[in-house]
Amino acid sequence: MPTATTRRHERRISPVFLAILAVMAVSGWAVWTDFASSPGVAIFLFVSAAWIVSLCLHEYAHARTALHSGDLTVGAKGYLTLNPLAYTHAVLSIILPLLFVIMGGIGLPGGAVFIERHRIRGRWRHSLISAAGPLTNVLFAVVCTAPFWLDALDGVPLAFRYALAFLAMLQITAALLNLLPVPGLDGYGVVEPWLSHGFRRKIEPYAPYGFFVVIALLFVPAIGGAFFDGIDALLQSLGVRPFDRSCGWELYRFWETAPEVCGV
Repeated sequence: MPTATTRRHERRISPVFLAILAVMAVSGWAVWTDFASSPGVAIFLFVSAAWIVSLCLHEYAHARTALHSGDLTVGAKGYLTLNPLAYTHAVLSIILPLLFVIMGGIGLPGGAVFIERHRIRGRWRHSLISAAGPLTNVLFAVVCTAPFWLDALDGVPLAFRYALAFLAMLQITAALLNLLPVPGLDGYGVVEPWLSHGFRRKIEPYAPYGFFVVIALLFVPAIGGAFFDGIDALLQSLGVRPFDRSCGWELYRFWETAPEVCGV
């Protein structure tokens, strides 16, 4: 039986996460104050660190919801510490999504925390555990776009505005992709408890490949183009111009783009 001291240790925020949070805060300050000699470097660090923070919060939301739904093992696995190194698939959870941001400006959903589903009773609880992660990305996107849809951009430096726009695009992309009802993604986890046992058995062998099928489809011009046109339309409805998002992406790739291209 875990003691109170053990439970506190299992929920203590990891120094790894705090270090990433510190990088986000310092680099965000550097972008805001134009302290860095190269705004692109500061934007790269800020967006990358904020993206990793959001991935950690995504997985934490899954674990915390599972804890309150009956899986008391998530604490012992380190999932409540926000430590990205504790995840079952650290490469899929953190490294691969970050690489896709760097290479293509795509916010991909991450890999998984391992939830012991047999400990959880009730279909609604299973669905909520799966939905908790993408909803965290939605909340993160709301925060990033708030200055735009609240028309509160007076005094916000251009570089910080562009960084927020790009980060918002990553969050919206991750949320929408992860909510697709594709085996292996959270969207399928939401609907899976409501499917027949026989259907789930037929789909189960394909679950490990769903994530990679979605990635491959994004590189089909017609599908990828339509998807990102939809993302741009959603961002514009929130007050984020395509120019803001595009400049954020251009400045993020500081090794390819001169900052003067966006007037910073």
